Amino acid sequence: MKALSIRQPWAWLIAKGYKDIENRSWQTKFRGRIYIHASKRFDGNALLWLMDRGLESIKILIPDRQNIPRGAIVGEVDITDCVTSSSSIWFTGTYGFVLANPRVYDEPIPSRGALGFFNPGF
Repeated sequence: MKALSIRQPWAWLIAKGYKDIENRSWQTKFRGRIYIHASKRFDGNALLWLMDRGLESIKILIPDRQNIPRGAIVGEVDITDCVTSSSSIWFTGTYGFVLANPRVYDEPIPSRGALGFFNPGF
């Protein structure tokens, strides 16, 4: 199964089933199940973005920056489509990978990330 690296806290939001779109500057024809890889980098603007959209309750649930898993596979999700517009609050990009059926892992699996879709090293 392929994996996709996503910065935290976005990876956590996807794995937990909150975020139903992953924004990218590139499109994909891929459809199917992927691993969610939490990259080592944290998106420092994410919490502000959530607050600007009135999603404070989600912000409260997100593990703090020091304790959120990074550099690991944190779950799985299905990519069901790739769109250029969406009514989802999460759509902000040129392309949006539509996500469904998330599953969060109880224990993250340490793994190196890569750009684009990649095969994890386990």
